[in-house]
Amino acid sequence: MKVQAKVFLPGDVARALDEAARRMRRSKSEIMVAALASYLSPDGAEATEAAMTRRLDRMSRQLERLERDVTISNEAVALFVRTWLRNTPSVAGNDDQASVDIGRERYGRFTEALGRVLSEGKLLRDHVAADRPTGGAWRGA
Repeated sequence: MKVQAKVFLPGDVARALDEAARRMRRSKSEIMVAALASYLSPDGAEATEAAMTRRLDRMSRQLERLERDVTISNEAVALFVRTWLRNTPSVAGNDDQASVDIGRERYGRFTEALGRVLSEGKLLRDHVAADRPTGGAWRGA
């Protein structure tokens, strides 16, 4: 059973309703019934809130993984730099060109090794997760 209702709309809302009816090829009554049903439905708000909560939870987990990966990357770089500084002797002043050549060679080997690791998919984060003992803090070398 349909009940007739008289509704007073502001001009801009009435124009938007007219445009929506033309664009969607629906009657204004049909659009208003759908809008009112959505507005008055108690489940609509709960469903929207539940969907937003799920999405926010997923985004939170993604950010936590990203933070973990960035932390691992930072620690790996720090460990590399510490090891490099500890194990690389300083160069005498007259060996500048030789040290530049050695540096280029070492950097080339480093980038090749990094490319190999990335292409094979053997990422440090996977090794960290596998090496880390459960229940306690783990400290690398």
